[in-house]
Amino acid sequence: MEIRPIISALMRSKVAMILIGLQVALTLAILCNALFIINERMQRMQRPTGMNETDTFVISSFGFGQGFNVQTTIDTDLAMLRSLPGVVDAAATNGMVPLGGNGWGSGLNIKPDQKTETASTAFYMSDDHAINAYGLKLIAGRNFKPEEIAFMTQNNRKTSPIAIVSRALAEKLSPPSGDVVGKTFYEDTNAFTIIGVVDRLEVPWVNWDGQSFENSTIWPTHMVYGNGSTYLIRAEPGRRDEMMKTVETKLADSNKSRIVRSLRSMEKVRNDAYVDDRAMAIILGGVIIALLTITALGIVGMASFWVAQRTKQIGTRRALGATKFDILRYFLTENFLITTAGLILGGVLSYALSLWLLTHVDGAKLLPWYYVPVGFISLWLLGQAAVLGPAMRASRVPPAVATRSV
Repeated sequence: MEIRPIISALMRSKVAMILIGLQVALTLAILCNALFIINERMQRMQRPTGMNETDTFVISSFGFGQGFNVQTTIDTDLAMLRSLPGVVDAAATNGMVPLGGNGWGSGLNIKPDQKTETASTAFYMSDDHAINAYGLKLIAGRNFKPEEIAFMTQNNRKTSPIAIVSRALAEKLSPPSGDVVGKTFYEDTNAFTIIGVVDRLEVPWVNWDGQSFENSTIWPTHMVYGNGSTYLIRAEPGRRDEMMKTVETKLADSNKSRIVRSLRSMEKVRNDAYVDDRAMAIILGGVIIALLTITALGIVGMASFWVAQRTKQIGTRRALGATKFDILRYFLTENFLITTAGLILGGVLSYALSLWLLTHVDGAKLLPWYYVPVGFISLWLLGQAAVLGPAMRASRVPPAVATRSV
């Protein structure tokens, strides 16, 4: 089939051709970038925290009684929690858990007088039960000892002389091997020696730098600011929900001079952390479906109009010997040419939109090259599927139509 007669016919309907081409171009640009954003959000939502999320939960309390002593309360609570049947282990935290949204972050240096930090990190403050309670995997060095655990208060903010770090942080502090055990590093001017490395521990903030989301440090410290305390409890497999109710009741009954609150499973913590990402993915998914539907309907409408407009012409071609397949192929080729022209423009718009997002949206990344070819193929298939119905109707026009008067 020659292309020139098809192009000549299209040039007599320039407005419809341009509108459909622009619609295809905009659909491709939005489709590629929306799919890329959705894929990024889904990958972020699936990032492992490094801890046992299935069996763990957190709970907080706040003392209000006149004689309330938070340090004594923490020691008493931990002893009680660790003795409960069904509890694997429990640890006090500084209110920080992976994806929890609250915490303390800072920079680490190799030297105390560095101008630019070597790496940023989140600080978890806990005790010698943290690794077991969180369900972390110690891959180098040793755990804390009970006698190394200290209390940090507003009046005594001395940092710990030792720490355990995540593997990702270790590799940034001592690339590429990550051999940091026994080495000294600095948080501002505060020196501490790394005694152990855990395989993975995500920071509390989902929007932290994508290259630093596993840069975590654990200090053997109970941070006590005010009368609040937070505990992370790991239950035996399958008993988390049961132990959540038990722990809440036990803590409330053991000390009437406080309020027990903020009971959450780590699965809920994860769901809450990624609620915006999930909403974004759903919204963009809806936009993609709407755009593809509108584009397909536009192609169907255009093709149906042209078939109705050219009925006598089609009948004449049939009378001159054109087969049904020839008519079908004509309309499929015509739509293919319009779609291809729109896709070429759409490919340029896809990267233009990606560059705009890169300069105007924090954390945006450049669209990978393979999204555009995938978009090309998808919209080619959509276009051909959309025009197939009108094209088949056109192929069924009988030759006798050519003898009818207009």
